[in-house]
Amino acid sequence: MEEGNKVKKYLKEKEGLVTRLGYLQRILKEYKVPVMILFEGVHASGKGRLANELLLALDPRYTRFYATHNPTETELRKPFFWQYFINTPSNTEFAIYYRSWYSLYIAMKNKMVENERYNGNKVLLKEIQAFEKTMKEDGAVLLKFYVEIKPEKQKERLQRMYDNPRTMWKAQEYDKANDKRYQKDMEEIVAEDDSWHKIPYELREKAINDVLRIVVAQLEERLKEEEKKRAETPPPNDGFFDGSFPDILTKYETSGDISKAEYKDRLEILQKEMRDIQYTLYEKKIPLLIVYEGWDAAGKGGNIKRLVQQLDPTGYEIHTTAAPTDIEIRHHYLWRFWQNIPKTGHIAIYDRSWYGRLMVERVEGFAKNKDVKRAYEEINDFEESLTNFGAIVIKFFIHISKEEQLKRFQERQEDENKLWKITDEDWRNREKWDQYVESISDMINKTDTGKAPWVIINGNNKRYARIKALETIRDLCYKEFLNVP
Repeated sequence: MEEGNKVKKYLKEKEGLVTRLGYLQRILKEYKVPVMILFEGVHASGKGRLANELLLALDPRYTRFYATHNPTETELRKPFFWQYFINTPSNTEFAIYYRSWYSLYIAMKNKMVENERYNGNKVLLKEIQAFEKTMKEDGAVLLKFYVEIKPEKQKERLQRMYDNPRTMWKAQEYDKANDKRYQKDMEEIVAEDDSWHKIPYELREKAINDVLRIVVAQLEERLKEEEKKRAETPPPNDGFFDGSFPDILTKYETSGDISKAEYKDRLEILQKEMRDIQYTLYEKKIPLLIVYEGWDAAGKGGNIKRLVQQLDPTGYEIHTTAAPTDIEIRHHYLWRFWQNIPKTGHIAIYDRSWYGRLMVERVEGFAKNKDVKRAYEEINDFEESLTNFGAIVIKFFIHISKEEQLKRFQERQEDENKLWKITDEDWRNREKWDQYVESISDMINKTDTGKAPWVIINGNNKRYARIKALETIRDLCYKEFLNVP
C-alpha cells in the first residue's frame, strides 16, 4: 500500500515536470540552444525505459534519438567521432543518446570492437574530452546520466526478458556482452568526472522523476543565462585586428620559374606517381585529406585539376566550400565538414575548407570574436582526431602578391571565357588585403602542427605552384607509407 501511494505521488509530480519540460524545450528552441542527453548503464539497468520516458515528454518534431550499437563497416572506416559529430543536434533540437561514445570507447578498449587504428586508449579519452568541450563552448547543454541497478534487481529483469518469447533474443544478446568490464570502466569514468548524474533504478516512477527533475533544473539554469545575455550588449564581430602580427607571407612572393618543357615532363612523372600513391593508400587503408586555401585567383582550381588528372575517380572526391546553408548554420561550424570525411583508403580534396572560420568569417564579421578565438583549438583537435585515426592531412596555402592578383583579376575581366571567375566580392575582398594577411598569418601560426602541417606555396608562377604541390603530396605520402606495414 505504501509503495502504491509513492507511485501516485510520483505520477502526480511527473505531470508538472513534463509540462515544465515542454515549455523549456519551446523557449530554448527560440534561444537556439541545443541539448544533448546521454544515458549509460549496464544491460537491463532501465536506461532504455528512462530514455524513452524522456523522449515521450518532448516534442518529437525537435527531438532526435540516437542509439549506439556495434559499428557498421562504414563506421569502422571513419574516425571514432564521425558517427557522433554528424548526429549532433542543431541549435533548435534535443538529442537523446542511448549509450554513447563512452560505450564505443569501452568496447574498443576491451577489444570487443576493432581498435587497431588507434595508438592506445588515452587518445580516445582525450578526443571525448575535446568533443564535449567543443559542444558546450558552442552553446550546447550536455547532460550525462549513469543508471545504476542492484545485481538482484538486474537478474530479476533479465529473467523476465528470458521468460518472454518477444524479448528472449535481447536477453541472449546481453549474455554475450561483457557487462563486468563495461561496469568497471564506466564506474571509473563517472568517479573522475563530476558532471555525471547517477540514477538508482529501484522504483521505476522515482527514477523517471529523478531524470526529469535534473533535466528541468539544468534547463531552467540555462534559460536564466540566456535571458541575462539578451539584456547585455552583444560582443563585437570586428575581427579584433590590431596590426601586431608577424607577416609570414612576404618571403613567399618570389619563386623560381619552370619552363613549359620542363613543366610538362615533371608533371607527367608526378601524375603517374600520384596514381601509384592512390593505389597504395587504398591497399594500406590510409585516408588522405588535402586542403587548398589561398587568395582569390591564386590558382587553387588549376592546382587541383592537375592533381586529379590521372587519378581513379572512384577513389577521390572534391569538396568545394561555399557559404553555409541554413541547416549548416544551425549546427557547429565543423559539422558540415565531418559529413564528408573520407573513408579508409580514399582521398578527399577541399577547395577551401574549415579554415574559412579563421579568414573570411573573421574579416567579414560572420563569426563572433569569441567563436573565432576558440576555433584555433577546435580545428587543431579536429585534425588531431583525423591523424589519430591514421589519416594523412596536408594543407596548402597558395600565396600570390597583391600585384599578381590585380593582374589576374584584370585578365579575367578582359577574357569573356574567364569573366565568370571574377565577382564583385573578389574586389571587395581585395580592399581588405591587410586584414586578410593578419588573419592568414594568425591561422598558419596557430594551426601549423607536426601531424597536420601548413605548406605555403608561392603561386605567382602557376607552373611552379602545381609542381611544388604534387611533390609535397608525394613526399609526405611516401614518408607515411614507411610507418604503415
